[in-house]
Amino acid sequence: MQETTRLLKALAALLFVVACLSLSSPAVFAQEANDTPASTEKDVQAPSSDRDDISYLSWAAGAVGWFYGLVFLGISFTLVALFVMNLLTARRENVVPTDLVDGFEEHLNAKQYQEAYELAKADESFLGHVLSAGIAKVSSGYSESIEAMQEVGEEENMRLEHRLSYLALIGTLSPMIGLLGTVSGMITSFRLIANTATGAPDPQALAQGISTALFTTFIGLAIAIPALAAYNILRNRVARLALEVGIVSEGLMNRFQKPAEPAKA
Repeated sequence: MQETTRLLKALAALLFVVACLSLSSPAVFAQEANDTPASTEKDVQAPSSDRDDISYLSWAAGAVGWFYGLVFLGISFTLVALFVMNLLTARRENVVPTDLVDGFEEHLNAKQYQEAYELAKADESFLGHVLSAGIAKVSSGYSESIEAMQEVGEEENMRLEHRLSYLALIGTLSPMIGLLGTVSGMITSFRLIANTATGAPDPQALAQGISTALFTTFIGLAIAIPALAAYNILRNRVARLALEVGIVSEGLMNRFQKPAEPAKA
């Protein structure tokens, strides 16, 4: 906690130095401009106008640098790919197919248990794996069948959550990488101040380190916020679908439950 407070104080002091330099630099340039001829004044002003034409995107890319730029670009593409993959996997038709439910129930009503097993076995959905495991244990008893379905259901649920965990991993790592860039940029700026023996440090070089610190933090948070939001939304959807699979599978297999025998007097 104390180290964090010291870092914030150092950042505030550095920003204060930059603000003072930025406020004092126009007066210095104005005084120098009054002492120079008109032709020299045009030559001095020309580069400054060129610097003003630098776009925001170019400035941000230069501040982030190639290393952090490639890292954040790779994380962004990975995040989009994982989001699309998990979104397609968590569709209801891929977890609880309506055709499978109708076909499986028709086979059970016709007492075609082998055909029902083959139909569920051929289906690669969450419900298909659960039903195939349950009907394979029907000969051992209803309780064994339900237990087998619960085991397979937990395994399939863990597999879906395992894929989702990568979104949470990105949401956790991105701010840490941004914090690494923040520390790196602050070190660069403080090193510039320490190496300036006399006079004020170069404001442009000093702002470069601060820009790196701020832009890496900004990009890290911009990636982490949607990643964590997508993780929580998809996790809730997967939990709801897993519950639906349990309800539908037990409803289909209830016909194999033997009625309780009446108690003897």
